Amino acid sequence: MRLLPFLLLLITFQLKAETDFEKGEKLYKQDKFEEAKPFFESYLKQNPTSYKSIEYLGDIAGHQQKWDVAIRQYKLLKTQFPKTANYFYKYGGALGMKAKSINKFKAVGMIDDIETAFLTAAKLDAKHIDTRWALVMLYIELPGIVGGSEKKAQKFANELMTLSKIDGYLAKGYIDEYFSRNTQAEANYKKAHEIGNSKTTFQKLYNLYLNKIKDKTKANKLKEQFEK
Repeated sequence: MRLLPFLLLLITFQLKAETDFEKGEKLYKQDKFEEAKPFFESYLKQNPTSYKSIEYLGDIAGHQQKWDVAIRQYKLLKTQFPKTANYFYKYGGALGMKAKSINKFKAVGMIDDIETAFLTAAKLDAKHIDTRWALVMLYIELPGIVGGSEKKAQKFANELMTLSKIDGYLAKGYIDEYFSRNTQAEANYKKAHEIGNSKTTFQKLYNLYLNKIKDKTKANKLKEQFEK
């Protein structure tokens, strides 16, 4: 009979731990990141192998732009699960955001790790769209002297095209827009918008008309058509 109170206490404690995770997850989905954080931390203390809690804490750190914390959490996950593409993608993303927030000379030293993380994610998952977008943007934004390359960006834009025509055309439009090839960018964005007719495709084409081509007539006409 002495064992019974201990078992009841253990069951109660386990239920509380589960409730902490569920509360944290509910708050997270409501974008209440700071409120969700202590629940995940509490759950993780009693369940150190709750990798989903670790991922949530990394995501919260990312939302709060605490890149070192996010990097640490995602590094743990990618080490523990070396065949999970999304963890490498998130790790590379956190590294990339930190690189943008620090001295450019220090950031250069992080490029190899960022590229390796994204390339690993792409290799692990041939259908990971976000990773291919990250690589398109990385190779376009990097100066050639440290690995930037339109050819490499186009390679991953082509891969996006095979996975999603909308993403493929948007990626090619993004590359064209970056290099001020506005006519080609318009053509690609129009194709993406014809297929998707979404807020994202509209915004890309609308912004191009308004800010790059400087054609308010086209911009207003597009807006009228989309709002209908």
